[in-house]
Amino acid sequence: MIQHTGNKQQLFWIGSPRSISWDEAGQREKIEQVKNNCFVVLDHAGRIGVANAGELTTDGKGLQVLAMVAPMAAEQLGDDTFRKDYQLKYAYKTGAMANGIASEELVIAMGKAGFLGSFGAAGLVPSRVLQAIETIQSQLNEQQQYAFNLIHSPNEPALEEGAVKLFLERGVTVVEASAFLDLTINIVHYRVAGLSQDKDGKISIKNKVIAKISRKEVASRFMQPAPDKYLTLLVEQGKITPQQAALAKLVPMADDITVEADSGGHTDNRPLVALLPSILRLRDDLQAKHKFATPIRIGAAGGIGTPAAALSAYMMGAAYIVTGSVNQACVEAGTSEHVRKLLATVAQTDVMMAPASDMFEMGVELQVLKRGTLFGPRAKKLYHYYMNYNSLEDIPAAEIEKLEKTVFKKSLDEIWQGCVEFFNARDPQQIERAKDNPKRKMALIFRWYLGLSSNWANHGVKDRISDMQIWCGPAMGSFNDWVEGTYLEQYQERTAAAVAEHIMQGAAYLYRVQALRMQGVQLPTAWNNYVPSRTLALV
Repeated sequence: MIQHTGNKQQLFWIGSPRSISWDEAGQREKIEQVKNNCFVVLDHAGRIGVANAGELTTDGKGLQVLAMVAPMAAEQLGDDTFRKDYQLKYAYKTGAMANGIASEELVIAMGKAGFLGSFGAAGLVPSRVLQAIETIQSQLNEQQQYAFNLIHSPNEPALEEGAVKLFLERGVTVVEASAFLDLTINIVHYRVAGLSQDKDGKISIKNKVIAKISRKEVASRFMQPAPDKYLTLLVEQGKITPQQAALAKLVPMADDITVEADSGGHTDNRPLVALLPSILRLRDDLQAKHKFATPIRIGAAGGIGTPAAALSAYMMGAAYIVTGSVNQACVEAGTSEHVRKLLATVAQTDVMMAPASDMFEMGVELQVLKRGTLFGPRAKKLYHYYMNYNSLEDIPAAEIEKLEKTVFKKSLDEIWQGCVEFFNARDPQQIERAKDNPKRKMALIFRWYLGLSSNWANHGVKDRISDMQIWCGPAMGSFNDWVEGTYLEQYQERTAAAVAEHIMQGAAYLYRVQALRMQGVQLPTAWNNYVPSRTLALV
């Protein structure tokens, strides 16, 4: 039963005795009604009850109030302007897991449920991205939102430029910019090409940018106007107008900044509790400097896979939250049945860092699953070869033979021919740069393995189970801990919208639990957790 150890309020409750629950089942039910007031009262016999209705008075009449919590629905969590600008039910979005893992099906399902989903365009050729644009646009109406990922591609700038061209041509008005080390002319082109001014002089921003960052220096670039050097070039190239260049100096490069902490894929493994406050302060400093008409909102991602994690992000000041790893285990994700089944078994410690294909030569790493696959150790071995040898010929013959038999399962000549065919269709300059550069050729061959390993995971290639690259952060393990013993423990039951709904509803419930606890109310231990249920609806 409920107990109370705090100070009594100097308030009294008046209402119908029938509206008070004195038993545990009724009390739990009333606490769950997060859209209603919650009054914890003490009667003259020393019993503690809970009511959702009634009035307060200070005249000493009625029942003593031990604690009270105002309504806090899931819709109230986060920044109201984020919900309104993107026409959402909650301040919640799903991240853009690359190679189409954040699939059309996932984005459409989220859009129809009132959430914002980002399609995982990174790593896909333009024709595949175009297919996704057409599919999503045909299934969602103007009130149902979606976004597309624009990933920084330092080794393949043509891909980044082509993606922007496609987004502008096809009317994609929200992009999630990720993995940027600095601003590029491509992201500036996308942003500024959507600027206009109405008859009253108000700036209209058609092309919205949600930038995902984990470093202050990168965040600061997106929190300020576009650099003059890029604006000048774009005007000279006829890609933006002089008026748009002028307007660009009055708006930041991003509408929203997602602070990415310890996540799956590209990550700096930073703790959210340290990173988010720093970026919030940076935003405030730059807003004071530039005085933008609409301040930038700051969201949180990385490690968010439970109601408690979501609530902690909101309480630290996040305008919205972004989930990633947990969506990959959902039925709509563009990955294989094998991967979904495997992800439902992982713990928080079943992850490791490994070299990233797109930034291999730079030594950039991403977080992957180490349970059920050998990709991580094998990828690290390839980077060891790259750092210690200048060409494939310098690597001992016995090591090359082992690579061809156990890892590549093809000869180096076959792999190189595949690289030539791949990049001739995607970015021919990559092959040109490798012709007289043996170290560059070695990198492309190693990237062949790193790049295909995620496709093997997505398509469930059985003879490549030990080589599957599965992006995953510790949030997946915490999610599995949370849903153990519930219907969501079964991976076949996990839909992205249901996961989002339970995380948000659970966060609202936990807010109420914490608010009561801080007023001295001790609840039964089982009530400290939100249990996802098909039938449980908090109204």
